[in-house]
Amino acid sequence: MFRNMRRKKQALSLEESQEILERETCGILAVSGDNDYPYAVPLSFVYDSENSSLYFHCAKSGHKLDAVKRNCKASFCVIGQDKIVPEEYTSYFKSVIVFGKIRVLEDETEKYPAIVKLAQKYAPAHGEAERQNVIDKDYKSVCMLELKIEHMTGKQALELTIHK
Repeated sequence: MFRNMRRKKQALSLEESQEILERETCGILAVSGDNDYPYAVPLSFVYDSENSSLYFHCAKSGHKLDAVKRNCKASFCVIGQDKIVPEEYTSYFKSVIVFGKIRVLEDETEKYPAIVKLAQKYAPAHGEAERQNVIDKDYKSVCMLELKIEHMTGKQALELTIHK
């Protein structure tokens, strides 16, 4: 169903790919936009390894949500490293791409824990009470999305495989 990576020597392990998803704070969500044009948008996210999911927050209306409702298939790309090496005319990169189905979390028993995970990632120094106050203030106007991961690949520059 999903293509195999051509350059298998450059593949990151599942653990390395998951580490990038846990560490990084921004990625690009790609969905099928208006008039069959791809729509790619940068988003903050949190990775949940237990559920093999990514969670995002967004407004309750807009281009992204229209696209998600029209077609649930999506991909998400995260760059874990991008070191430019001018003398070699290249970059030493590490990246992860996930594919899966995305949906709006309608059930409060799913939505609230997802937004808590997001808040914990982006405000780790805040206590639970402070986090809950912030969440509760804007909760009704926030939409939460879940991208259930069906396939994940991580890749790195060939030069990084040699330097290991």
